[in-house]
Amino acid sequence: MGKKRIYLNAFEMNCVGHQSPGLWTHPEDRSHQYKDSEYWIELARILEKGRFDAVFLADVLGTYDVYNGSRDAAIRQGAQSPVNDPLLVVPLMSAVTKHLGFGVTASVSHEHPYTFARRMSTLDHLTKGRVGWNIVTSYLKSAALNIGQEKQISHDERYDIASEYLDVCYKLWEGSWEDDAVKVDKENGIYTDPKKVHDINHEGKYYKIPGAHLSEPSPQRTPVLFQAGASKKGRSFAVGNAELVFIGAPTINAAKHTVKKLREDAAKAGRNPDEIKILTMVTPVIGRTEEEALAKYKEYQKHISYEGALALFGGWTGVDLAGYDLNESLEYVENNAIRSTLESFTKTDPDKKWTVEEIAKSIGVGGMGTAVVGTPEQIADSLEEWIEEAGVDGFNIAYAISPGTFKDFAEYVVPVLQERGRVPKEYEGTTLRDNLFAKGDQLPAHHPGKKYSKVKQPI
Repeated sequence: MGKKRIYLNAFEMNCVGHQSPGLWTHPEDRSHQYKDSEYWIELARILEKGRFDAVFLADVLGTYDVYNGSRDAAIRQGAQSPVNDPLLVVPLMSAVTKHLGFGVTASVSHEHPYTFARRMSTLDHLTKGRVGWNIVTSYLKSAALNIGQEKQISHDERYDIASEYLDVCYKLWEGSWEDDAVKVDKENGIYTDPKKVHDINHEGKYYKIPGAHLSEPSPQRTPVLFQAGASKKGRSFAVGNAELVFIGAPTINAAKHTVKKLREDAAKAGRNPDEIKILTMVTPVIGRTEEEALAKYKEYQKHISYEGALALFGGWTGVDLAGYDLNESLEYVENNAIRSTLESFTKTDPDKKWTVEEIAKSIGVGGMGTAVVGTPEQIADSLEEWIEEAGVDGFNIAYAISPGTFKDFAEYVVPVLQERGRVPKEYEGTTLRDNLFAKGDQLPAHHPGKKYSKVKQPI
């Protein structure tokens, strides 16, 4: 393709509403059916038909209880509550698709790497190599308390834990079982050659794991690595590990600022800055005419829950806006939540001052990202503008209403992007990694995770 490819993920969560709080009250929204297998099966078919690269499943392990010092607002408004496990819907979706990938969010702060590595290997086997892992460190204090910690671990230490956690996973996925360990030799009664299965003997600051991986190597071995943190410490972690980085930016300027920092950090870390694909989040509101799109957007705005929006904002940033006047501007404060989200609303775009009301409206239809409104051609123009101006590589497409937003995008916008040479007309690989990068199923030889491989890697 002559033009830069645009990567597309559908941004979902195993809950009602997800990113646009209050929109679940819209008569056409069906996100409350997230509990039903049929909902996920239908969505998977829509996305594969629309040539989405993956469905990216967000997750949290706590409730949003910063706003007004209580979880009541989040629970009342369905702001990412209740929420079910993201990994368990993947087999449903993979059974009705052949190419669609699945990026699942799982926290290094609240699950042991030994058991987690097996769960991901299992999913990679079941999907024939279509799984990605969105590595998060968990920003909600409520999650830390419910897992049994006395308080939330500090922002920077969470990334220190993440680094060791990744090392453990790499050792299990890449180094424990050799490629030819599994024989399935019926004649001699040997399933696996024991000499080709190795203990990892990991002894670190946070984990001690002596034994071998429980699973035989899956098609990708290590799942595709997504990371969603753009703070200084988060960027450092990303450039050392991630293949794709997800950012949330309410304006092109804010995205441009974050992208520039990520690319600079990647170069300093010795990685090709263009090797890491950066995706930002947009919520498309699509109409056959501009007037229809604007009318739809106006209608969506009537369903916004300000309380739900400020509950989400409190969880993301650690800042309680309950005591603020609606016209008051937000300032940056340092804390243990998602620093990059607070930065994007306060520091990264010096031309923009955000009032509490503007924040609630922006989150109301658009969440952590932004809404783009227009005809299919105008939406495609907007996405191309983000690609050219901000330097992002693609998008997590969030929904205003589900599955309607995804259906409209797949039906009307994707064909325009395909005609412009931005989105492939057919999937080009079988595993998620090969489909994304066209360089095989497994981590590239120069990736840090490959240093644990028992097979000598070609340079």
